[in-house]
Amino acid sequence: MLPSQERLPKAREIVDEGQYFVVHAPRQTGKTTALAAMARDLTASGGYAALRFSCETAEAAGEDIERAELLVLSAIRRSAEAAQLPDELAPPSPWPDDEPGARLARGLMEWVRSCPRPLVLVFDEIDALQGQSLRSVLRQLRDGYTDVRDLFPHSVVLCGLRDVRDYKAASGGDPGSLGTSSPFNIKIASLRMGDFSEADVAELYTQHTAETGQEFTPDAVRRAFGCTQGQPWLVNALAYEITRRMRVPRSEPITAEHVDEAKERLILERATHLDSLAARLGEDRVRRVIQPLIAGELPQEASTYDDDLAYVRDLGLIATDSPVRVANPIYKEVIVRVLGTRTESVITAAPGSFRLPDGRIDMDKLLRSFAEFWRENGEILATTSTYPEAAAQLVMMAYLHRIVNGAGFIDREYGVGRRRVDLLIRQPYSAADGSRAVQREALELKVWRQGRPDPLSEGLAQLDDYLDRMELSTGTLVVFDTRPQAAPVHERTAFSQESTPSGRTVTLLRA
Repeated sequence: MLPSQERLPKAREIVDEGQYFVVHAPRQTGKTTALAAMARDLTASGGYAALRFSCETAEAAGEDIERAELLVLSAIRRSAEAAQLPDELAPPSPWPDDEPGARLARGLMEWVRSCPRPLVLVFDEIDALQGQSLRSVLRQLRDGYTDVRDLFPHSVVLCGLRDVRDYKAASGGDPGSLGTSSPFNIKIASLRMGDFSEADVAELYTQHTAETGQEFTPDAVRRAFGCTQGQPWLVNALAYEITRRMRVPRSEPITAEHVDEAKERLILERATHLDSLAARLGEDRVRRVIQPLIAGELPQEASTYDDDLAYVRDLGLIATDSPVRVANPIYKEVIVRVLGTRTESVITAAPGSFRLPDGRIDMDKLLRSFAEFWRENGEILATTSTYPEAAAQLVMMAYLHRIVNGAGFIDREYGVGRRRVDLLIRQPYSAADGSRAVQREALELKVWRQGRPDPLSEGLAQLDDYLDRMELSTGTLVVFDTRPQAAPVHERTAFSQESTPSGRTVTLLRA
């Protein structure tokens, strides 16, 4: 655990000032844990009566304002009982009655009258409320803050997946219909809970060492931070996978290799958090952001792009800063694996048939097998893809994953404006002397699109640069021709040898 003050360093100051504010972050980042700890600390300090409660049960009310209010008030009471607030700090029992659309405000006013301490409330999962119900709750909080400030909670925190920054985001309607940009425009700040730093990851893992004596090596900590970029759920899930499910003996240190294995297991099992993110990939506003990333293209001009970008950032799928990119390597891999599931399901080649006796991959056989698969199935799979601009790259990545999966690893580099996908296959094997070695094979994927010149020259130069970075002497360039006037796939799919600008001899596959 990290102290709540470290996760939300400005929150206590804003509470002390008596302000209303928003905390938002993607799911599974520790919002609830940090805010619950803050509420407990505030109450224990003797200066406040603070309570965190969840609005999630009120989601079932939909647009029914009266039912939503009653469910929120019920959630407050349950949380107060669970927190064992002293009788003098507890909410009134029963809640006072009032007209629908005013019950919450009336109940909070009565609680403030009876409570000897300033009241601090955390509305967790506020965005579980829907439409008119959410709008009503926000308006009651705003009206209470502006009209009866002395009889209303000292500080209110709204916590959810998204920033409640405008009416459209908050309740799904037209901002113009309110005459104001937001039903909660009294907020003083919007705090986005960030991911862990590498030092935070080291601190968390050091706590495990202190309790058990089992060390995370420095390389393991770096690898864990590198593949998660500090996303809290992933940081903890990796450690849990290693210590509880892989059952690495406590007498052994946890290494970077253990982290790699745990990462693969999480991705293959599609743990709940990863599965919930993957389910979003079919949404149009997610597709409009993620497809250009995989295709390496610039996003198309669209009036909704900024809103789409904000939405996908709030989901946590992409990084919070520029340039636009997937938030971390694990998400990057999950995205292409999920989108390649249909392709993998129709691949009949046996992965073991591509392994040499020492465990290495027969790359020539693998590439020729893919070429044959592409001739027979590629265009059908590409033309029916929900991500058509990235379909060719997704088909090849799915094929490689099907063959490499379980014994080796594929590192992927893709992003907006790159116009290429770089792939590095890492295959552990036994060297002639019995020592452990790693086969490394680099591939670059390019697409020849309508209205553009042949990308061969550009691709060879880019592959040269990638091979320099990977410290490899050769690699493979794959050029997919998606132009309408391209020759039939069975005619154009062929291999040749090419030279890069630096003089490397590489394999070219035109497909």
